[in-house]
Amino acid sequence: MTPTIDRATEADVESVVAGRHSNPFAVLGPHEGAGGVTVRAFAPGAKSLFVFYADGERFALEARGGGGFFEGFCPGRPAFAAYRLAAENEGAAWDWDDPYRFGPILGEMDDHLLVEGAHLELYRRLGAHVLTHQGVEGVHFSVWAPHASRVSVVGDFNGWDGRRHPMRKRVDSGLWEIFIPELRAGALYKFELLSASGDIMPLKADPFGQGAQLRPMSASAVPRAEKFAWSDGDYLAARARKDHRRAPMSIYEVHLGSWRRGENDRFLTYDELADSLIPYARDQGFTHIELLPVSEHPLDASWGYQPIGLYAPSSRFGDAEGFKRFVDRAHREGLGVILDWVPAHFPTDEHGLAWFDGAPLYEHADPQRGFHPDWNTAIYDFGRREVANFLAVNALYWFEQFHIDALRVDAVASMLYLDYSRKQGEWTPNQFGGRENLEAIAFLQKVNSLVYERYPGAMMIAEESTSWPGVSQPVHANGLGFGFKWNMGWMNDCLRYIAQDPVYRRWSHNQLTFGLLYAFSENFVLPISHDEVVHGKGSMIGKMPGDEWQKFANARAFYSFMWGHPGKKLLFMGQEFGQTSEWSEARALDWHLLRYWPHAGLSLLLRDLNQLYRTHPALHARDCEAEGFEWLVVDDSDNSVFAWLRRGGPDDPPVAVAVNFTPLPREDYRLPLPATGRWREILNSDSQHYGGSGLGNFGAVEAVPEPAGGRPASARIVLPPLAALYFVLEPENGREV
Repeated sequence: MTPTIDRATEADVESVVAGRHSNPFAVLGPHEGAGGVTVRAFAPGAKSLFVFYADGERFALEARGGGGFFEGFCPGRPAFAAYRLAAENEGAAWDWDDPYRFGPILGEMDDHLLVEGAHLELYRRLGAHVLTHQGVEGVHFSVWAPHASRVSVVGDFNGWDGRRHPMRKRVDSGLWEIFIPELRAGALYKFELLSASGDIMPLKADPFGQGAQLRPMSASAVPRAEKFAWSDGDYLAARARKDHRRAPMSIYEVHLGSWRRGENDRFLTYDELADSLIPYARDQGFTHIELLPVSEHPLDASWGYQPIGLYAPSSRFGDAEGFKRFVDRAHREGLGVILDWVPAHFPTDEHGLAWFDGAPLYEHADPQRGFHPDWNTAIYDFGRREVANFLAVNALYWFEQFHIDALRVDAVASMLYLDYSRKQGEWTPNQFGGRENLEAIAFLQKVNSLVYERYPGAMMIAEESTSWPGVSQPVHANGLGFGFKWNMGWMNDCLRYIAQDPVYRRWSHNQLTFGLLYAFSENFVLPISHDEVVHGKGSMIGKMPGDEWQKFANARAFYSFMWGHPGKKLLFMGQEFGQTSEWSEARALDWHLLRYWPHAGLSLLLRDLNQLYRTHPALHARDCEAEGFEWLVVDDSDNSVFAWLRRGGPDDPPVAVAVNFTPLPREDYRLPLPATGRWREILNSDSQHYGGSGLGNFGAVEAVPEPAGGRPASARIVLPPLAALYFVLEPENGREV
């Protein structure tokens, strides 16, 4: 057999040099022929190029024109033989392992599962991964871009030249991949794409990138491959056995960038936050820390709610390993970690997902369904299986790789309704003529089902602001499948009520009672979140009427009302000590205020409320069940007094809560009770310990068999001004009558 070189066509040579070839592996690399192998390579700047084999033999490649394209014949060599390329010019010499000699890593199953929207390990296959392939260590890159005519990896390692590492396209799925040998973790990269018409797109960050460059730069970073050594096995085992509906859940909502700052106003690292935030939240008695989105995002002022790197913990605070250490530390301290997650929309920054491959891909192609008028953002195409797969796997990724305890899903209402924030004529009905986004509903049900199936004890929490039925009901019962739902109606009613001068509250009494009409229709979280203390809304203390003493008394009464009310609790950072200024993401909280007694007293109250909430099952075990709540005083609007009973299991002592929302003390108030005996006063928000006036009941009241309010017993109590009282029945001294 006569050895012959398989010469590339002039069209192929020109296309490779111009960076226009859509199938570079068909041209570059080794190509077996009669009696040997033809090797082709693109090496811009090289004057000469050689192929070196492991046995030391080398073959010179011929330059085809002056653009850096070389080819040559290596007789007697098979196509699978390993080789290196060595280049020289007048001033330098360099060598490298040819990426185009390596076979694909993705397979037909990857193509099939992606197209079907069923690839639950997608983040392990797409993105950038350090691995060993054909005996060589390097980085495998893969990206989904079905409309693109060419995709390349670019970075410092190739001078950001898209002609250097064009990728192999997998036609069946629209995936592109390349293995670049000898590349290491930490390398910065982006993708350069040509649209179907051949236009060069702005460089794109990796949708599956697990690391990111610190803003304002926007490259992705190759993650480390080392396996993290977790120490939270006991915590996760205990979590798997827990019924969160019947467990205490007191959530401290935090924006990592402004909780505290370091010297020169720098961001704290994940490790520094682990050493400071976690012990603080633990000592305050919270059960969970909820973090505003930590996914990478370009704009600080978005607080993370316009993410671009859904798979990358923000580099503002360190790397992914640092965030894992943060979660691991929280679990060792007995704290759960909840992440805010944003699958509803994404920003249109040019390095992000918008028109990723020159056409609508991640966003819905119809602007009436693919653009969000409120936030000027793009809306995912939930009906496209690959997009739904991308988002669903991202949810699983945070549970699997970071051991988080829950995702709080942002802006669910905007996903559920096709006419959300749209006027008539600005939205397209579904196939049945309705306003429901059927694809988004199916997506949410799928994600929730996957999380609850795969991660025992995990939670999915919806921020859903409408009366959509069954948000926290199982999918098999036609619900959306969330575990909990934020009670936005309760929050709005309470804040309107508490902001009023007490003299007017008698006419708004129903604002605090109305929530009990639907309190058990969902598994509710009661949220006083970041949204209520920003954009001109002022701080919680700033919402309270009256002078300074009354403001703090109102706050103590309201927090006590909230912690005694059915539902899990959430409070945004700073409100636990009475931050007086409105929250800003640009600066740290005003921690110096804790030097002053009203603030220190409020902080002590929150700590004690959390302690009572955790240790008295009556206050948490039936947060989501109507049997756990009974009104004792519901209609005393003239005095703005509310009282109710909380019950746990059959053997748990009940707790009575009474709240006076006026500055007038009620010296001889008859409190209906279900049993006679001694009721110990376990909380008085007017205690001098918290900065109150010190009125109270000397630690206990005695219920006698005098019926009141439809109850067989009652007690004469002192209700302090703007204050709440908790009483627990002492079983050895009490009895039903």
